[in-house]
Amino acid sequence: MRFAILQTGLTTVAEEIVSDTFMVVWESRKSLPDIANFDSYLYTIVRNKCISYFRSQHVTNVDIDETLVDFFVQSETTPEMDLISKENVARLNNAINSLPYKCKLSFKLVREDKMKYKDAAELLGISVKTLEAHITTAVKKLRETLSGDISV
Repeated sequence: MRFAILQTGLTTVAEEIVSDTFMVVWESRKSLPDIANFDSYLYTIVRNKCISYFRSQHVTNVDIDETLVDFFVQSETTPEMDLISKENVARLNNAINSLPYKCKLSFKLVREDKMKYKDAAELLGISVKTLEAHITTAVKKLRETLSGDISV
């Protein structure tokens, strides 16, 4: 769902895309055992549905900076993490939102959605080395921006 929201910028459209994705999965359920990486399969369907949506809407560009990112939405928290103040979370979100588009998307797929480098690179249509460079740049910029406020 979050990937669809990042791609479209609209929650209602993302919900429709995710619903359509599950319909595609249901319709192709007999071939599911042949799929080696189901997560990548789902992301690819969602990405293609987003592209189809934009083609139908004649939208040429989506501004990912308009989308609010909740960095801790799917993370397991520890007592130490619970002590991070809302101010630090806001700083972290602002730092992530200030990243260049490809760096931000790469960072989110690998670090937040726990995708493998190979799958994320394939989804984004870039090489694994380029993905690694984007993530390295993202982490470096986050460290510079946060400068010791939060350990990344």
